[in-house]
Amino acid sequence: MENIKDFQYPHTFVLLGASGDLAKKKIYPTIWFLYRDNLLPKNTKFFGYARTKQTITEVREKCKKYMKVRAGEEELYEQFWAANDYVAGSYDKRIDYELLDQAITKHERGPVANRIFYLAVPPTVFGDVTVNIRNACVALKGYTRVIIEKPFGRDDESSDKLSSHLARLFKEEQIYRIDHYLGKEMVQNLMTIRFANQIFSPSWNRENIASVLISFKEPFGTEGRGGYFDDFGIIRDVMQNHLLQILSLVAMEKPVTLNPNDIRDEKVKVLRHIKPIDINNILVGQYIGNPNGQGEEKLGYLDDQTVPKNSITPTYALAAMYINNSRWEGVPFILRCGKALNERKAEVRIQYKDVPGDIFEGHTKRNELVIRVQPGEALYLKMMSKSPGMKFDLMETELDLTYSMRYRESNVPDAYERLILDVFTGTQMHFVRNDELKEAWRIFTPVLKQLEEEKVKPVPYIYGSRGPPEADHKLAKYNFKYSGSYKWQKPTMD
Repeated sequence: MENIKDFQYPHTFVLLGASGDLAKKKIYPTIWFLYRDNLLPKNTKFFGYARTKQTITEVREKCKKYMKVRAGEEELYEQFWAANDYVAGSYDKRIDYELLDQAITKHERGPVANRIFYLAVPPTVFGDVTVNIRNACVALKGYTRVIIEKPFGRDDESSDKLSSHLARLFKEEQIYRIDHYLGKEMVQNLMTIRFANQIFSPSWNRENIASVLISFKEPFGTEGRGGYFDDFGIIRDVMQNHLLQILSLVAMEKPVTLNPNDIRDEKVKVLRHIKPIDINNILVGQYIGNPNGQGEEKLGYLDDQTVPKNSITPTYALAAMYINNSRWEGVPFILRCGKALNERKAEVRIQYKDVPGDIFEGHTKRNELVIRVQPGEALYLKMMSKSPGMKFDLMETELDLTYSMRYRESNVPDAYERLILDVFTGTQMHFVRNDELKEAWRIFTPVLKQLEEEKVKPVPYIYGSRGPPEADHKLAKYNFKYSGSYKWQKPTMD
């Protein structure tokens, strides 16, 4: 990890793909927030790099609607853009990177100067970009760190090829494979919930837990951008990375220390206990238009002009996997994700077994520990209680820790803010290691190939629904009981 005193030296943050959507919607706002909050080294210079010929003024204008500037921050905002520059160049010509290097070098004074390169570029140019960074742009008197956005390949073979390519150019400690879900507040809180609370420790096992459901739901479809999505599908886009990362944090054993490699060692160990997904344990779906919907809701996935008319790419998937170790043997871990569903939600739902020796004539419902990742970070325990009053009726209620209520004055940072700051400080705890990536693809590649080779047709589901009706039957098969009788309400502030 970088010593904080090294923050006095010049740092350069280079955003490759600076003309793209990710850059203007996420990365530029993120580095502005970090700059505004005085979290970056004083001598940090920012460079945008892309094929588009434009000025930094034009970049600023394109980012304008995504940049939040509060009253009194106008002068600081001007200073931020004054620290920004832009260089146009190709992704595959070394001469352009040499010109970028010359521009960076002008601002590097003193005995140490560090460089960070953020690759917000299409996967098709990863190879050219990383080779040219290595050949023409590495820091000569400090560290060089490279941030790579997913997708990290599309199967085990392409992922291994990319990893081998990167290993020839950079050391593993220089590579930061960013999965923004690892920067989310409640995902980071999983470690604390699990290992700093004795109340959960004795019950976190196969004797007490019936099933674990990890969900990711979006209430919108591809919105005309289906061409990109169709190359990957929901399994590669969300399940193989975001949801599997959460699974490993829920299921891993306690690490020896909080050292990033000790934590990542335990994550890899738990993934090694998972067999490749059986095709019988996966359900795929594809949304169709809702005739009663409004606007976009009337359109199905295949109505998107950028999607091939006969596409069988899933927009919904539910998969169950089992961890073959002494803690979890026999407990289904169910990953569920989809587009064009009834709500926006990402959560972990740990469902406990039924109470043995029931004396309440079957009126009890299962306890659930729910970790709400988004929206509205929360942790709540669903439990049974007597209803208030004279009657002795049972009711479902919760012990509730809703962040917006408990921590009203706290500002929960965006995932990208946390992760980009981690790169500056040199901590890799929340980034994906090479062996972790390898295990993830080992689990998913066989079923992905089988779905494509056998041309498995996704089950249709209506835009705005909970997903395919068959999914509830599948959940029941994996010992998850959905009663539909309880819905958590985000508390309102008085």
